[in-house]
Amino acid sequence: MVVASHPMIELRRLHRFFGRTRAVNDISFTLEKGEVFGYIGPNGAGKTTSMRILATLDLPTYGDALVDGFSVVTDPDRVRKRLGFMPDYFGTYTNVNCAEYLDFYARAYGLVGRERHRALQHVMEFTQLDALAEKPIRGLSKGMKQRLCLGRSMIHDPAVMILDEPAAGLDPRARIELREMIGELASGQGKSILISSHILTELGEMCDRIGIIEKGELLAVGKVDDIRDQMGAKRDVRIRVLADAEKVVAWLQAHDEIHEVKQADSQIYYSHSGTRHEEAQVLAQLVREGFEVAEFASHERTLEEVFMHVTKGIVQ
Repeated sequence: MVVASHPMIELRRLHRFFGRTRAVNDISFTLEKGEVFGYIGPNGAGKTTSMRILATLDLPTYGDALVDGFSVVTDPDRVRKRLGFMPDYFGTYTNVNCAEYLDFYARAYGLVGRERHRALQHVMEFTQLDALAEKPIRGLSKGMKQRLCLGRSMIHDPAVMILDEPAAGLDPRARIELREMIGELASGQGKSILISSHILTELGEMCDRIGIIEKGELLAVGKVDDIRDQMGAKRDVRIRVLADAEKVVAWLQAHDEIHEVKQADSQIYYSHSGTRHEEAQVLAQLVREGFEVAEFASHERTLEEVFMHVTKGIVQ
């Protein structure tokens, strides 16, 4: 990830109220150049409202949002040139083919001549739609339509991309291919990507950082591992000892950060609420105590488990 002189996305105490409903309530975070940021939360948490404000489709009640240094409130035209938005629901024109659809949006962004031709060629090749250039949109599968919408959002080569539920309804192969394309856009082309999805396993794999929002408020932001540590999310640990398993169990139970100790013959299972460094210290102490540890395996809680730990299921 290459760090620019200013954040590529910056939310500054962003608020958006609808009557008494605080859809977005004092949200602040930044994205750097080439970063993939996962924006997660339950339905109605405020994710789409935040994204619509960034895409200049809505205005904040107060606060501001900046894209590549330009305000969505005072400089929306410059923002639109630098941003590609893929909404969770998008319209396609059934009476045109893929090439015509992308060409329409290229013209809408003011691309002309060779520049427009190069942009179309690049996007068609990148999304692997070049073989379907003449195919009517009504005949495309769900996965191909998602690729087409991704192509539409990147046709003007934006520095920032916002993807709202891009993998919704896709089969496993299409999700993997979409994840690979997002990775290439970020690491290969240096684009900053804000992505919202309910498929948390994939976000955990592809995102540099995540933000968890609920009831309009940002509950946590950072790397998944850091949020695990900050929230005290436990890790599941399994060890196998060659002897004295009962003594090891008693030793573990005497430590406050160790919970749910269980034994099955020479296998011992427990959960650990400390950091990874503290977890390693437990192993070192076991060895210093003279216990013969033959195996030590640690399973970190998944992003889904972190999400369930942080959120309360509150809706507005």
